[in-house]
Amino acid sequence: MATVELTAENFDEVVADNFVVIDFWADWCGPCRQFAPVFESSSETHEDIVFAKVDTEAQPRLAGAFQVQSIPTLAIIRDGVLVFQQAGAPPQHAFEDLIRQARDLDMDQVRAQAQAQAQTQTDGS
Repeated sequence: MATVELTAENFDEVVADNFVVIDFWADWCGPCRQFAPVFESSSETHEDIVFAKVDTEAQPRLAGAFQVQSIPTLAIIRDGVLVFQQAGAPPQHAFEDLIRQARDLDMDQVRAQAQAQAQTQTDGS
């Protein structure tokens, strides 16, 4: 599957009910350019996952919403839940392992933990 350009305008549509791997990047970023073939290769391997790229120069509000402070930054969203976010450009084997770990998550358990954490924060306020 080809990568998708993720923007503030298409974000909700792209993320809705999908497993999405996001690469926050910029054209001037050397590590971003080095990571691009790894990202593209994985997008061709995992046809059931949406691979999306956010140009942080063109989409500063979207990058800000994810609090991206350095690039490249990777994020993974499953079922509308952010399950991973970290700066860096992992090598192919590490990126594939990250995707496998995200795929193996029990999303019912993830949602339950997120709900419990939100409740704790609400009770503590």
